[in-house]
Order: sequence, then C-alpha cells, then structure tokens
Amino acid sequence: MSTSADSAEVTVERDGHVLLMGLNRPAKRNAFTRRMLAELAAAYGLLESDDDLWCGVLFAHGDHFTGGLDMLDVGAELASGKFDAPEGSRDPWRLDGPWTKPVVAAAQGWVMTLGIELLLAADIRVASRDTRFAQYEIRRGIYPFGGATFRFPQQAGWGNAMRWILTGEEFDAAEAHRVGLVQELADDGPATLERTIQIARVIAEKSAPLGVRTVFNSAHLAHESGERAAIERLRPDIARLFATADGAEGIQSFIERRDAAFTGR
Repeated sequence: MSTSADSAEVTVERDGHVLLMGLNRPAKRNAFTRRMLAELAAAYGLLESDDDLWCGVLFAHGDHFTGGLDMLDVGAELASGKFDAPEGSRDPWRLDGPWTKPVVAAAQGWVMTLGIELLLAADIRVASRDTRFAQYEIRRGIYPFGGATFRFPQQAGWGNAMRWILTGEEFDAAEAHRVGLVQELADDGPATLERTIQIARVIAEKSAPLGVRTVFNSAHLAHESGERAAIERLRPDIARLFATADGAEGIQSFIERRDAAFTGR
C-alpha cells in the first residue's frame, strides 16, 4: 500500500476494504479549491456507494492537514451560497443526510476552519502532537458553515466549543484531545497516519460491516427522532443481524474461538 501523491488534488486509493482519501495540495497547505472540494466529495461518494468499501481514512499529504479554503478560488462561489458537487458525490462535511461507513481522520500541522469541521464530521480522529487548530471564521466576518456550530458543542461541550469558535484563537493538540475533538495523539505526521490506518483496518477486518451500518442507523435515528425511536429498533435489528450470514459466522467464530471472517452478507 502506497500513499504517494500524484497530480490529483485528492488522492484515492484502496487498501483492502479501506478507502484512503488524501488531501493533495501540500505546497498550498492543502487549501481547498473548487476542484479539491469536488474531488473529495467524489471520494466520499465512492466510499458510501461501494459495498466492498467498509471504512474510510481521511489524511493529508505534506506537513499540514489544511489551511482552510483558498478564498481566491472559491470566494465567489461561497458568496453565492452554492456549491455544485459532481453527480454521485457526497458532502465530505456530511451535511447531506445520514451515512453508513465510518471515517477515521489523521491530522497534522495546521488544521484551520473547515479542516476542524472535516474532523468533526469524521468518526474517529488522531492528531500529531504538533498540530495547531483555529476556527478562524469569526475573524473574517463570517462564521463556521461546515457543521461546527452544532457538532463542536455536541462533541466538546458548549463552553469548550464557544471558547474557540467565538474567539478564533489558536489551540494545540493537547487541548483538542482534552475536549474530545481528537481521540488519540501520535508523535508526528507519519505516526499519525500509521495509527489512523491501523484503526481503520481493525474496523474493516474485525468488525461486522452490517453491524457497523446498524450502529450508524441507530445513532442517526436517536439523534433525529429521539432515544425512544432508537430503542424500538434495538430488538428487531439484533434479530435481523442474527439471521444474516455474518451473524451466523459471528456465533461460529465464538464457538471455535477464532476471529470471524465477515463478508457483509
């Protein structure tokens, strides 16, 4: 498996059941252009639509995760309030409805503005100890529009989120870890990517893919319709999973004291 960069502004590579998605404008601190936004949306669309892909990894080539938007390239589009994504793509900030595949994200260097929101939209985040974060929009006369206004308070607590959203000040990886923006810290960029891929492989190779999708369905249902709606689905869902080939394999692997070999059926 290689993660070397090429001419694409977002590299896409399969690693078994894992899809590696790499931000690839390192000379510009991976600042997002319209092309980069479209390519990342297409990668997320592939992840969600391909039944052979069970987990995604979001990372960045170079020293920085992202410096945010390249305003010279996307400013006019932002001002219009529109963004035309390619057919079959999905919003990388996951603002276009529920999703079924987990994403593990690796961050290093600068994580600015929409970069924080990409992490908040991912499910598990690992950051290098030298990572620096800033939700800087408030200092540019706008506000975060990629989900931070609700996901940051949900995941880090109201006071922790408002401390950084309302001031636009920089914070470090230790603070990001303290408030739950990231779940793990690694020594440097390469170690961060290695650990992120390791986590994704555990999910893709050890966890039942139908079970993973059901976890997401349950969590989304609880968020959108309340706990009672999710509770009502618990026993029907478990009965459905037991009736699948993966359910039978899970029981057989327990009896035989071995790792299960899931197929997603």
